[in-house]
Amino acid sequence: MSDTQDLLWQEQDGIGIITLNRPKARNALTFEMYARLREICEEVDPDGPLRAIVITGAGEKAFAAGTDISAFRSFRQPQDALDYEQRMDKVLGALEAVPVPTIAAIAGACTGGGAAIAATCDLRIGARDMRFGFPIARTLGNCLSNANLARLSAIIGSHRVKEIIFTSRLIEAGEAFALGLVSELHDDKETVFVRALQIAETLKGHAPLTMRATKEALRRLRVGERDNDKDLIVQCYMSEDFREGMEAFLAKRAPDWKGR
Repeated sequence: MSDTQDLLWQEQDGIGIITLNRPKARNALTFEMYARLREICEEVDPDGPLRAIVITGAGEKAFAAGTDISAFRSFRQPQDALDYEQRMDKVLGALEAVPVPTIAAIAGACTGGGAAIAATCDLRIGARDMRFGFPIARTLGNCLSNANLARLSAIIGSHRVKEIIFTSRLIEAGEAFALGLVSELHDDKETVFVRALQIAETLKGHAPLTMRATKEALRRLRVGERDNDKDLIVQCYMSEDFREGMEAFLAKRAPDWKGR
């Protein structure tokens, strides 16, 4: 596995923490950071001890302010652009498919690639100083891939996606909460992070297969696989956890989930 101090990974008692760690650059993401994020997601063992992942940004100014602009200076050929968006789709696809719930703890600027990462997470909570958006019509003049547009549209609707991209404005905390972009707002970054860990701790006590099946089913629905769910249904209903859940319910005790 590759390593970079610009993206930190730690596991503690069943919870993984990813920290985007370039605070002097507002945590702008390098290609190496994207690669590390993808590696982490792809190496999560569905049968392992990990039960949730929290993603946060270092410093006080940003969750992440997009892709480091210097990465684009070498673009000369059409394939450069296509390769970049393919890279992004693979990274975000890996994040979307990771078999445990993911929580974005958003404070400060959350723009461009950072906003795409947050939008791909299962849950998002924000600080009151958060600002979310894709100001590319005002800055770089690039565009989002269909996959990214679909993820955003699933959260806030295609009409809102067009409006924020066309105007290049950033969604602030109150509007983000009203739109359902974030499920909770808190006063500052520290409180947001602590709350994200609390949510992750709660999820540790819930049925892993239920959450995994729900994630995957919603991903399939987004890409048009409406009737492709039989494997997920069988996996849950035929699992040891389903039998444990029934017995625990009847015995009026807490279930001991194993994730199998």
